[in-house]
Amino acid sequence: MTDDPLVRVSPIASGRLKVYLGMAAGVGKTVAMLREGKRLQADGIDVVCGVVETHGRSETMSELEGLTVIPRRTIAYRGVPLTELDLEAVLARRPDVALIDELAHTNVPGSRHEKRYQDVDALLDGGIDVIGTLNVQHLESLHDLVLRETDVDVRERVPDRFLHRAEEIVVIDLPPEDLQERLRQGKIYAPQRVERALGGFFRLDNLTALRQLALREVANAVELRARSQVQATRPDEEKTAAPPVIRGIADAERVLVCMSSIPTATRRLLRRGARLAGGLNSTWFVAYVRTPGETPQRIDTAALRSLADNITLAKELGAEVVRLEGTDVAEALARFARERRITHAVFGRTRRPAWHERIRGSVLDRFMRLAPSVDVLVVGIEPGADPDASGEGAS
Repeated sequence: MTDDPLVRVSPIASGRLKVYLGMAAGVGKTVAMLREGKRLQADGIDVVCGVVETHGRSETMSELEGLTVIPRRTIAYRGVPLTELDLEAVLARRPDVALIDELAHTNVPGSRHEKRYQDVDALLDGGIDVIGTLNVQHLESLHDLVLRETDVDVRERVPDRFLHRAEEIVVIDLPPEDLQERLRQGKIYAPQRVERALGGFFRLDNLTALRQLALREVANAVELRARSQVQATRPDEEKTAAPPVIRGIADAERVLVCMSSIPTATRRLLRRGARLAGGLNSTWFVAYVRTPGETPQRIDTAALRSLADNITLAKELGAEVVRLEGTDVAEALARFARERRITHAVFGRTRRPAWHERIRGSVLDRFMRLAPSVDVLVVGIEPGADPDASGEGAS
């Protein structure tokens, strides 16, 4: 018997997830995962390696010794044989714990799922515990922040709602200077790639920024879990009342992101709202107001598709999406803010002509007058972005 909280000691409906989080390749996430697998195995737990990406690193390959490795599935793509996690084999094997590396990985076309984290969802839903690895820059809500801080446009991303599923997140921390030294010693990439990496992604300022993001993400996760545990201990009748301050943990803030019902480029707005909500450890909402002139019959197909995509992203980031109806956008948003006790509202900046706002009034200005107790954050527009993606609730 083991005291490890990750391991199942009785049948449960869903497996549990533990994530080793790092700031970049080479910090030691995979090695830490494999070593934990060996510890669990020594305690009599059935552990298998579903996917381990060694990248030819000797230290990582040596840690695989003694662990059961599930052979990968080979998929031919454009005539080239490629290998991926054999999800069906792991599900059929039904281990207690599966080790799954690089959760943001995109699977080869023809796989059961597009992304590896979706394979992990299937394992968890099948009652199998998973220990995995992830670099912080692959988190969806951090995309814009990582791009601004590092000039790196990360293509492979994991939705926040997946990371929220983790029972435990452990940051593998390493001083940036030490990681650069590991790179120079050839422990991460082949020698011919070292200088380019040091002058690019592995610059000291980049690594420092990513390290701060990783540490902040784990701190937020710890606080959020503590808050959830406190909430779970409250009587049912108290959960419907205004929540007080409990055991020194401040009451959760509530964030509202105001999205246009005809959005074109609101992803940055949603990610900013997610980061604010995550930083406050709060419940958060994405609301858009559909006016009589914005029925499905009156909105073109491209706008409807854009709206659907942004609603999907909002849900992946962990928001509750709400559609409001009304002729007065500001009043509808303010009413919702009062009903849900919103403390922070996030709007996008608009570039509409000043005369337009003088005549019709700004949704943002009217909202602030109607909901004076709500703190408002206005997110700026990226250079070259569509100015109509203002997030002011309606166009």
